[in-house]
Amino acid sequence: MNSAELGALQAEALAQAESAATLEALEAVRIHYLGRKGLLPQIMKSLKDVAPAERSAVGQGANALKDALTAVLDDRVSALTVRSESAASTFDPTLPGRWMPQGTVHPISQIIEESVRIFATLGFTVAEGPDVENGYRNFEALNTPDYHPSLDQKDTFWLQDDLLLRTQTSPVQIRTMESTPPPVRIVTPGRCYRRDTTDATHSANFHQIEGLYVDRDVSLADLKGTLAHFARQMMGPGIQVRFRPHFFPFTEPSVECDFTCHVCKGKGCRVCKQSGWIEIAGAGMVDPRVFRKVGYDPESVSGYAFGMGIERIAMIRFGIPDIRMLYDNDVRFLRQF
Repeated sequence: MNSAELGALQAEALAQAESAATLEALEAVRIHYLGRKGLLPQIMKSLKDVAPAERSAVGQGANALKDALTAVLDDRVSALTVRSESAASTFDPTLPGRWMPQGTVHPISQIIEESVRIFATLGFTVAEGPDVENGYRNFEALNTPDYHPSLDQKDTFWLQDDLLLRTQTSPVQIRTMESTPPPVRIVTPGRCYRRDTTDATHSANFHQIEGLYVDRDVSLADLKGTLAHFARQMMGPGIQVRFRPHFFPFTEPSVECDFTCHVCKGKGCRVCKQSGWIEIAGAGMVDPRVFRKVGYDPESVSGYAFGMGIERIAMIRFGIPDIRMLYDNDVRFLRQF
């Protein structure tokens, strides 16, 4: 192998590298010339047989071939890689579509969002508070006496240092009134905890949305109008609502608000305990003693408060016969919403 033959070999190698149309063909050129058993290593091994006068020129020519071919191979690899990636990213409109599964908003979250939207149209804003509360705000400030059965460990999840898992979102109302002068118009959606026995309509871990409106000359008629409006907006104009006298420590007078049963349509079944109605909300006019606890003057202001179970509203809205279905995490059930 002399210098002239090396020059011809270099031209041939560069031409093959330039004409390679794929990365596979380019790799074949590299192996043929630069591989461990390729032409160039064989040339370097045969230098000992070249005449001493030409050995230096042949060695330099072999190195020049290696450098030139390596540079061309690197350039061609880059160009072909870019072309391959571009081709792979090109959208092909003839391909069939691929189904991309999407999650849905949980029915409890849907009801919370819809409830907040409805009350927002009436001027209510959202207030939030901690799940772990102290006994004062959860009971005493709400006019609940020490001997009330709800303070018992059989009914409430007590923690240490007079802390507990809140049994209702009413402590948020106390927190708001302690820091905000009237007028106040808030709703407080959130998670609550009670030692209830789980059945078709009860759970130890559930959600409430409570409302509080305090201003001058607020009446029970305002409360009834607010809850009736909410029922029609949430359930439709055909829903029936009734108010029953009741007792709550923090309201006087107090009422319970019922919606017609979603399962039997008012005829009576096991879900509504044969009554035809499902209790949705407890409500009433804020007791003056609660106002005094937060520094409000009950002679100057009045107000109403209400609290309702999100799960029970979801059961009526979506026709769910058992509250436990909301917590089973069954995808077949949840994807319906």
